[in-house]
Amino acid sequence: MRNGFSVSRRHFLAQGSLSTLALAGLATSWAAGERRFGARNYERAIVIDALSTVSDPDPAVTSLEAAPSERLLRDIRDSGVTAISMTLSVGSTGDRMAKAQYKIALFDEKVLAVPEVLIRVRRAADLRVAKESRRLGLIYNLQDSSLLENDLARVATLAALGVRQLQMTYNTRNLVGDGCLERNDAGLSNLGRSLVAALQGSRIVMDLSHAGARTIAEAIAEAKLPPIISHTGCRDVRDHPRNVYDRELRALAGKGGVAGIYFMPFLVERGAATPDDLFRHLQHAVDVCGEEHVGLGTDGPLSGIEIDDDYRKYLREEFESRTRQGIAAPGEGPDAYQLIPAYNDARRFQRLADDLVGRGWTEKRVERVLGANFARVYGEVWG
Repeated sequence: MRNGFSVSRRHFLAQGSLSTLALAGLATSWAAGERRFGARNYERAIVIDALSTVSDPDPAVTSLEAAPSERLLRDIRDSGVTAISMTLSVGSTGDRMAKAQYKIALFDEKVLAVPEVLIRVRRAADLRVAKESRRLGLIYNLQDSSLLENDLARVATLAALGVRQLQMTYNTRNLVGDGCLERNDAGLSNLGRSLVAALQGSRIVMDLSHAGARTIAEAIAEAKLPPIISHTGCRDVRDHPRNVYDRELRALAGKGGVAGIYFMPFLVERGAATPDDLFRHLQHAVDVCGEEHVGLGTDGPLSGIEIDDDYRKYLREEFESRTRQGIAAPGEGPDAYQLIPAYNDARRFQRLADDLVGRGWTEKRVERVLGANFARVYGEVWG
């Protein structure tokens, strides 16, 4: 996902409502067990979505430049989320560095417009401030390094502007390495190895989502600071190129990194993932990496999505656009809902936490996966 406030305006739910599919999924989701994580524990926990957006749920908001709607602000307040790593979408053509600078300035203005609701996150201490003040922290990320071209001095520029997480590749090959859809999987280039060092020097978290297996392995081997895979699934559970093999998960944990499990349809063979599917990937990742190295990166918006003809149209048009660009992954399409219906609203993470405890997880493990693990990595890299 490469989206921001501007994506699929008409497809989001009003605060407090749930889609029909979400309601249908609650019985399955909540029937997992009697024990619950509970609202009190959730309110105390650091909750981080390592890849998300704050797209506006109000259909009247049709411009990226518009101020956040009251519906979005309610969702933010009610979500209980401490911070999201929000993608600054710059596309695949044109002057992407200039687009990134524009997006940073634009979202800086949004934060300034509602400082009682939003806060920029530049250092680990900002996560604590966001939590204590009940604001949503915005961590700026870029889901591709192509905007750097071959000028690694741009890394320091982006760091100065507040970018705190940068993805090496996006599905296909770029100048630094191969993405997960490349057949040859040639790994990192010499420029890519230099980029690993440049990111570490600028204290930007290296994100290996969407990368090929060899690119992931070589980047982890080069890393001196903990890397992340912000949004993925377990390839030994579901063989899909966007998911990651156990050997890469173990290597990531060995460097102190964290893998965020997403809510995408790539968790399953077809259709939308269910809570059972998500739990299967989360449990597998914990078994492989250890509970200190697993988190959440939904790859979806903070608000819920209304699954209707407008949403299916959006999925179809997005799929057609991504296919033309050569970046569509297997399984994308108008029927591949990019969400888990049972968790299709702003309060999804508390319900997930309840389900995980109901399935036998300890409260400590849930706290780590909800956000403490990513907070640790961010602290080690950012300071």
